[in-house]
Amino acid sequence: MKHILLIPENEKPTLTAAIINTLLVSVLLIALFWISLNQIQMTLDFSFIGTYRIRLIKGFGMTVALGLIGFIISFFIGLLSALGQSCKILAVRYFCNLYVMLIRGTPLIMQIYLFFYILGTAWGIENRFVAGILILSLFEGAYIAEILRAGIQALDPEQMEAARAVGFTRKQTVRFVLLPQLIVLTVPSLTGQFASIIKDSSLLSMIAVIELTQTIREITATNFKLFEGYLFLGFLYLCLTLPITLLSKRLERRFRHEA
Repeated sequence: MKHILLIPENEKPTLTAAIINTLLVSVLLIALFWISLNQIQMTLDFSFIGTYRIRLIKGFGMTVALGLIGFIISFFIGLLSALGQSCKILAVRYFCNLYVMLIRGTPLIMQIYLFFYILGTAWGIENRFVAGILILSLFEGAYIAEILRAGIQALDPEQMEAARAVGFTRKQTVRFVLLPQLIVLTVPSLTGQFASIIKDSSLLSMIAVIELTQTIREITATNFKLFEGYLFLGFLYLCLTLPITLLSKRLERRFRHEA
C-alpha cells in the first residue's frame, strides 16, 4: 500500500497506483460536494437535460465551431504577429508589439464590448457569430504570437549556416531543419491554447452568441434550475477541454524525449 500512496515526484507511478489514487481523489471530491449539498438542503434535478437536448446539442456544436474556426484564424494572426515582431520595418514591429501588449494587457470582456459595439457598429458587422469569431481570434492571436515568437527565438541561428554548408536552399532549410524543431517547441503549448479558446468562447454570451453558455443561461432563465444548469455546463466544457489538455501533456512529454 505504501508503494501505491507514496511515490516520489520524479518516479512514474504504476497503472494500478494511478487508478487507485485517481479514484481516491474523485471519491473525496464527490463526498465534499455531496456534504455541501446536504448542508444547504439542496436536491439537484437534471431532468431538464432531456427536454432541452436539441438546444443543448446546437449550443455544444456552436462552441466547437467557435473553437475550431477561432483557433485557425488566431494561429495565422499569431504567426503574422510573431514574424512582425522581428521585422526590420520599425513601424511594423511597433504595431505588432503594441497589438500583443494591448490584447494581453486587457480583459477579454472589455474587448468584446469595445470591438462589437464600437468597431463592429462602425464597420457594419452585424452577424454576431462573425463578430464573435473575429473578437476571439484577435484575442487569442496575441497569446499564440508569444508562443510562436518564443519558439522562433529558441531556434539556433547557426543551423541556417550549417544547412547552407551542406547545400540546402533557404526553403529546404525552413522545411527540413527549422519547421520540425518549431513544431516540437510549440505544438504542446498551442494544443493547450486551443483548450483556452474553447473556454474563452463562453464570454461571447455577453453579446448573445448562442453557444453553450448562452444556451444554458436561456434555459435556466426559464426553468430556474441555476445550479443544475451551470454544473452541467461545467461538465460539457470538461468533455471538450479535458481530452485536449491530456493530449497537450502527452505531446509535451513525447517531444521532450525527442528533443
